[in-house]
Amino acid sequence: MRAALAELLAKLAFGPGDRLVFVGDLVDKGPDSAGVVDDVARLQAEAPYEVVLVEGNHEERHRRYRANLTLRPKVARQSAKEAPRLAEMTEALTPRGRALLDAAPLFWRLDEFGVLVVHGGIPGDLKAFPDSPDEVDRMDKKAREKFLKIIRTRYIEQGAGAFVGLGKERPGDRFWAEVYDGRFGHVVFGHQPFFDGPAEFPHATGIDTGAVHGTGLTALVLEAGRARRFVRVETPVYKPRRTLEPDDA
Repeated sequence: MRAALAELLAKLAFGPGDRLVFVGDLVDKGPDSAGVVDDVARLQAEAPYEVVLVEGNHEERHRRYRANLTLRPKVARQSAKEAPRLAEMTEALTPRGRALLDAAPLFWRLDEFGVLVVHGGIPGDLKAFPDSPDEVDRMDKKAREKFLKIIRTRYIEQGAGAFVGLGKERPGDRFWAEVYDGRFGHVVFGHQPFFDGPAEFPHATGIDTGAVHGTGLTALVLEAGRARRFVRVETPVYKPRRTLEPDDA
């Protein structure tokens, strides 16, 4: 929702010393994913403030596709057959946009506010959290694959709190933020749209307000010494030319 993003940024009026953190999923669901990515990449390169994109599950899928074009071409071709938008957006991206997506960290800490930004959520069985995104790169394959669930987490199993895949929830499973105990800080997240406005939990805040559904694009503003606040712009309903392929949507 490129126009809405531009309107929201104009209302926020960032300046030197500020920081803009995106919670992920810039791509796939609106009319101009590549344009949005390029706008954010331009801001990151040129704005007088810090710009960070935290990777969402949709960015991660595109990153895997681009890597497979070289590493596993047959897998990439099959992925593009199943999800044509992968190839379409790869073709439309500028080099700067690709670099932004490829470098997106899995989380970002705002220590001065006690905030941890992730795309999806915190599985209940996650016992430790890295201090910095660089630590994720040093994990072994098994540990990294488990940690990657933070970009897809919605529901968690009753009891141990293990990640539950999309559509596999059972009675008694809970939305992760309802039971998250704050062990890693106050989590600000996207992934799950809340159509009635930002969702506030005891130790988490969801700011995806379903922009493509016509229910607005929202930012959470944190300022030292001031109460936190939300800034929102209205959005039109976006009707895609075809149904999007599921990917832990």
